[in-house]
Amino acid sequence: MTFADVVKLAGDLPRVERGTAYGSPALKVDGKMFTCVPTHRSAEPNSLVVRVDFADRDELLANDPGTFYLKDHYADYAVVLVRLKKIHRDALRDLLRMSWRFMSVKRQRVHRPKKRAQ
Repeated sequence: MTFADVVKLAGDLPRVERGTAYGSPALKVDGKMFTCVPTHRSAEPNSLVVRVDFADRDELLANDPGTFYLKDHYADYAVVLVRLKKIHRDALRDLLRMSWRFMSVKRQRVHRPKKRAQ
């Protein structure tokens, strides 16, 4: 699976536009990136960055660590990394829809809150 396949799978989502994020191919909704090709060197080749809520990310990582993973660089962001060669087409379509909904909300948290000093 390639980013071109990702674009096709997200093709029926409203207000989706192709663009770039950090110089990498991306899909955006209302100008906000919801998926892109990772640029950080810690990401595995043929991966995808997908924005999801922290709770959804934790569930994905726990249920399918062969497909979903996280690297330290991405830990504080509401994203999960996806191994495109491991994910089924229907599962990726569902994940893209989840991400699209997450980023379509006007107020969402995309960074993990900082811990306050005690």
